[in-house]
Amino acid sequence: MAVNLELCPAPVAKRLGAAVLDWLAPVAILVVAFTVGFAGITRTHSGGFIVYGTGSLVLFGGIGAGLTLAYVFVLVAVEGRSGNTIGNRLMGIRSADKDGYAPGAGAVFLRGLVTGAGILLAIVAAIVLAIFMWFDAALLVLGPLVLLGAAWAVLVVVSSTWDKNGGLRGWHDSAAGTLMFDIKAGRNPISTGGIQGPYSFAPLDLPPVQQVVSPVAGAAKAPQVIHAQMPPVISAPQAISPHPAQVRDSPALVNPEHPDDDHDRTQMRGGTSEPVPVAVLRIRLDDGRDFQLDRNVLVGRNPVGREGELQAQLLPVPDPGRTISKTHLHLLTDGAGIWVTDRNSTNGSAVTTPDGLRTPLQPGVPAFVNPGSTVHFGDRSFHVGQA
Repeated sequence: MAVNLELCPAPVAKRLGAAVLDWLAPVAILVVAFTVGFAGITRTHSGGFIVYGTGSLVLFGGIGAGLTLAYVFVLVAVEGRSGNTIGNRLMGIRSADKDGYAPGAGAVFLRGLVTGAGILLAIVAAIVLAIFMWFDAALLVLGPLVLLGAAWAVLVVVSSTWDKNGGLRGWHDSAAGTLMFDIKAGRNPISTGGIQGPYSFAPLDLPPVQQVVSPVAGAAKAPQVIHAQMPPVISAPQAISPHPAQVRDSPALVNPEHPDDDHDRTQMRGGTSEPVPVAVLRIRLDDGRDFQLDRNVLVGRNPVGREGELQAQLLPVPDPGRTISKTHLHLLTDGAGIWVTDRNSTNGSAVTTPDGLRTPLQPGVPAFVNPGSTVHFGDRSFHVGQA
């Protein structure tokens, strides 16, 4: 099976822009808080000693440190699970582990530790100055340390320029084992099967083989025919097979002396051998419109198939609020239900089962939806039923 890479390393300019957007606000808050705190220190003479009033430093320094720590924890958690941050989203890049999946909180924390080592040194120096009350030297010590810390952070971020692996790693990435990808110029590996790309559309835990009794007269004496119907598989880049795979009847199971081979015997009426009808799936949109589904359906504001994908039924859904992506969902029917895949939409999708349980859909991961369930996408939804 061909591997679909279509990956693009994140350029240095976007890396630097994302880092500035992510850290400018918390660093500014921290610097302002400690500056105000140091400026508010009072000095009085008592009994021949100089007494410093550090209430303002404790107050404003504590507020700045608390806000910065809360921001760091949130940033690490979000980027660890999705490779995304405010800066990454705006610049169109994502961080990932060596296999192209979400980097994990530990790796993100280590990256940040290497990048912000200089700023952390300045914070430690400020604490030491406060403990030993060397306030007169605060400006002379902290000013250069903050500038050096900022210069170090910039140097670490742009160090991917000298990376021999196509610019995927900077010094902090090498330490944490992470990579950076440009998802505007290439594929987002985190939501599309990692570096190797997607291998299949549906989960691999296939349903068991079921025995089916033959409707032909005299079949009670004949061996039973075994059929297997499996969820469809799409090889990269998502080419959809138009028919479900079936295990053909083995020639060994055919009885050459079947009663129907004797033309002198009474023949069966045609009506008794009609095949069991296959259920036809329909969806009813929240605006009341009803649609009978083809096997392969794309749903969105103005859905378009991907390159290499067979022609699908296109179902445009009006959305004045633009909460639906251009191609939001992919539906694949198999008679018993629908495989629903969120096509990396902006506002996400979810499924509510008949018992009221609502489950968000993971982007790029197919989910089997039974009739009677409701699929939510953006501000719209549809109900799955059978004709």
